[in-house]
Amino acid sequence: MDLSNIFKAYDVRGVVPDELDEESARCIGSAFAEFVPSDEVIVGYDCRLSSPALCEALVDGITRQGVDVRLIGEVPTDVLYYASGALSLPGVVITASHNPPQYNGMKFCQAAAAPIGEETGLSDIQKLAEQGVAARQHRGTVNEQDVIDGYVDHVLSATGAEGIAGMKVAADGGNGMAGVALAQVFDRIDAELLGLYLDPDGTFPNHPADPLRPENLVDLTALVGEEGADIGVAFDGDADRAFFIDDRGIPLRGSTTTAMIADWFLERQPNGTIVHNLICSKAVPETIEAAGGLAIRTKVGHSYIKQVMADTGAVFGGEHSGHYYFKDNFRADSGIMAMLIVLRVLSDAGVPLSELRSRYEPYAQSGEINFIVADKEAADAAVVRAFSQVPADRLDGLTIDLGDRWFNLRPSNTEPVLRLNVEGPDDEAVEELVEQVAAIIKEES
Repeated sequence: MDLSNIFKAYDVRGVVPDELDEESARCIGSAFAEFVPSDEVIVGYDCRLSSPALCEALVDGITRQGVDVRLIGEVPTDVLYYASGALSLPGVVITASHNPPQYNGMKFCQAAAAPIGEETGLSDIQKLAEQGVAARQHRGTVNEQDVIDGYVDHVLSATGAEGIAGMKVAADGGNGMAGVALAQVFDRIDAELLGLYLDPDGTFPNHPADPLRPENLVDLTALVGEEGADIGVAFDGDADRAFFIDDRGIPLRGSTTTAMIADWFLERQPNGTIVHNLICSKAVPETIEAAGGLAIRTKVGHSYIKQVMADTGAVFGGEHSGHYYFKDNFRADSGIMAMLIVLRVLSDAGVPLSELRSRYEPYAQSGEINFIVADKEAADAAVVRAFSQVPADRLDGLTIDLGDRWFNLRPSNTEPVLRLNVEGPDDEAVEELVEQVAAIIKEES
C-alpha cells in the first residue's frame, strides 16, 4: 500500500478522507503498535464526521498486534497529551486540527507525550504501514476511560489559576474541541465565560476553526465589544492553539503572547530557559534576556521545540503560530493552559490587555505572506544572491538579518509555496523589505 500522499502531510494531518480511508487507518494503527515499545496505547479523536470510523479502524489495527487500547473518546489534542504524560503511555489522536471539515489526520506521541515527527519515527511508521505488519495471534483489548476531570485538575494546578481574579472572557471554540473542557475549567476559576460556538460540530457550521484567518475572528471581536470583555480567546479545531484579542478587539500576534508568557515564567523561575521558533519577533529573545532568562531559537514545528525543551530543561516554548508549550505539561502544547496563564498575567498586571501588550510590541511585522512558485530552490537561490552581502542563516529556510530589519523565507513541505515573514522598526520599513523580496521571487518565477 502506497501511503506517501498521507505521510507527506506534516504529522499526517490535513489529509482528505479519500486518501486517509479506513483501510489506511487500520494499517497505520498496526504500524504504530509495532513501532512503539508498549503493550498499551491511548487513542482519542475529534468531532469531524469521519473521525469515529477512522478511530474504529485505527483501534482495530492496534489491537490486531496484541496491544491494548485505552480509548479516551472525543477530546482536544492536549487532553491526549495530558493522558500520555499522566499514564506514561504512547498515544494517537484522530484530528485534522484547523483544516476544512472534509479533511482528517492523526497526531502521534510516545509515552509522556514525547513527540513523533518526521525525524523521530514518522518515516518508520510509514514504512511499516506500507509493508504491512502480520497480525498477532492474541488480540488486544479496548478499555474506555474518561480523563477530562484529571485534565482539568492538571491544567489548573500547572498554571496558578487560583490567582485569576475578576476576568470577563469571551471564548470562541469554533465548534471544535475546546468546548469539551472549557466550561469545567471556568467553573473553578474567578472568571466569567462568554461562550461562542462551544458545541463540537464536525461540520463547523459557523466558521472554519482556523483563528489565524482574520475573517474567523469577526464574531469573537463583536462579542468582546458588545459584552465589554477583558479579553477574547479563539481556539483552533483541536484546541492545541489559542489566539487572543484585547479589550479593544485587536488581535495579539503569537510573538506578543510568547513574550508575555515568557516574562511571567521568568518572574517565578529566574534564569530559566525559554524556547522560541525563529519566526518569532526579536522582541521575544529581548524580553527573555531582559528578564534574566536564556533564549534558545529553534526551527518551526512542535517536534523540534519539544526536543529542545527536553534537552535544555526549558520551562516554556512559544511559536508565532499560536502553539505554546509547557514543561509542566510534559512539554506539550495546550491552548487552554496558554489561556489560563494569560488570564493570570492580566490579573497580576492590573491593567487592560490593550495597555499591557505595548510593552512587548516594539517592532512591526508583515505576518506570513505566501508566494506560489514553480521552482522553490531557484527562487531561494535568487534571494540569496540579492542579499549576498549578508550571511545566510539556514537554521530553517533562509533568514537574512539586516540589523534593524530581517526576514525569513521558508518552503512549504507539501505545496509549491514559499512563506515570507518580515520584521522591522516600523510599517514602512517592513513594507519596503516585503516589496524588495517579493520582486526577486516574482522575477525568478
